[in-house]
Amino acid sequence: MSNSPRSSARRSRLAGTALVIASILAAAGCSNLGVKPWERDLLADPDMQLTVSAVDAGLDDHIYFSKEASSGGRGFGGGGCGCN
Repeated sequence: MSNSPRSSARRSRLAGTALVIASILAAAGCSNLGVKPWERDLLADPDMQLTVSAVDAGLDDHIYFSKEASSGGRGFGGGGCGCN
């Protein structure tokens, strides 16, 4: 195996081609994200909810803010101690 300028240029061209193909595949993989409007009825089904019972959800929230010394939703970081 020789390190001639021709083989080096060929390897460089192959690496560039592989990079372009990988970039195209990565970009094409993100083209089908999201939920279509006609699929939303399936996600709105009660069986698809994280918490089916409102009582269970209320009890879980009460336990959460009692132990964390904070109130509010679960969608943000931080607690009552000011650590975050």
